[in-house]
Amino acid sequence: MPFITYLSGLLTAQMLSDDQLISGVEIRCEEKGRCPSTCHLCRRPGKEQLSPTPVLLEINRVVPLYTLIQDNGTKEAFKSALMSSYWCSGKGDVIDDWCRCDLSAFDASGLPNCSPLPQPVLRLSPTVEPSSTVVSLEWVDVQPAIGTKVSDYILQHKKVDEYTDTDLYTGEFLSFADDLLSGLGTSCVAAGRSHGEVPEVSIYSVIFKCLEPDGLYKFTLYAVDTRGRHSELSTVTLRTACPLVDDNKAEEIADKIYNLYNGYTSGKEQQTAYNTLMEVSASMLFRVQHHYNSHYEKFGDFVWRSEDELGPRKAHLILRRLERVSGHCSSLLRSAYIQSRVDTVPYLFCRSEEVRPAGMVWYSILKDTKITCEEKMVSMARNTYYLTIQVSPF
Repeated sequence: MPFITYLSGLLTAQMLSDDQLISGVEIRCEEKGRCPSTCHLCRRPGKEQLSPTPVLLEINRVVPLYTLIQDNGTKEAFKSALMSSYWCSGKGDVIDDWCRCDLSAFDASGLPNCSPLPQPVLRLSPTVEPSSTVVSLEWVDVQPAIGTKVSDYILQHKKVDEYTDTDLYTGEFLSFADDLLSGLGTSCVAAGRSHGEVPEVSIYSVIFKCLEPDGLYKFTLYAVDTRGRHSELSTVTLRTACPLVDDNKAEEIADKIYNLYNGYTSGKEQQTAYNTLMEVSASMLFRVQHHYNSHYEKFGDFVWRSEDELGPRKAHLILRRLERVSGHCSSLLRSAYIQSRVDTVPYLFCRSEEVRPAGMVWYSILKDTKITCEEKMVSMARNTYYLTIQVSPF
């Protein structure tokens, strides 16, 4: 029925009269325009005039619905039903801060499942920009105030490329509680914990410090509760930044190679040029080629000169390494100038103060674990790529 009809019915029944007010409820009506003609629900039968558009009621104070009921027995029954519906999916009773599930609320494995285990949402940490080797991920603790208790978070990470069978290669699994907080994991991965806008909200984080540059990585997270249930998976897929290059050094090597190639090249000079080009990384080699062609292409480009001076076999061994550079990074390595810098960002490294007993992981609650955190600085080397833009006059 139209909202104005509902209010008229309440007034007729004297439910909003001065001598029988509903506790905590105040309703004010005000006409704000008309319902659109396309809304069939707003039309009143037998009348051409449309009903007024309902206006959001002013909220004077927020109280639970069951406090509006006067009868104590009805109030307690309503409260119990609301708590069960909100925290226990309507299939159990709230006892203190947990759910006592009904006999019908058990899954195929015999585990109670009336209290849902929320899915954590994995995301990039907004305070730590990914670099070529460092990535920081975080998620908000999903343990509710009442109901299921989170025992651990399991994080899986693996590198994905065209040479890897993703079905066979599962990557590495890390337990947030047993591997990271305990300090038993690798030094390349560290755990952290912070708080959100309110102290009751915990934000867990993991920083990876030894990833491969220009690599495609897939990170997967799920929660485990104290009864062994697993939540739905949350996945983040990202590509690390391109490998670092020293632009000044690359230009120096290009000048050195030109001087070695210039004029008569002896066997010693050939070997020196070959060793120099084989010692640098593939990305540095690409940048050396860029500088060489930028300055000395009029004397022959880098590929032709290398084949002419070193011979086809040695030149092939050098030039085939350029195939390792991805198309994305090769376009950046053609930039007019590449600046190197080192950013230092603060990060909380956390360790557990207690040892969780082996085989008893599921009976421990992660939120109750005593954790000591220390702020440390993480150095992250980066490249900034500058492009030359030519503007033609009109």
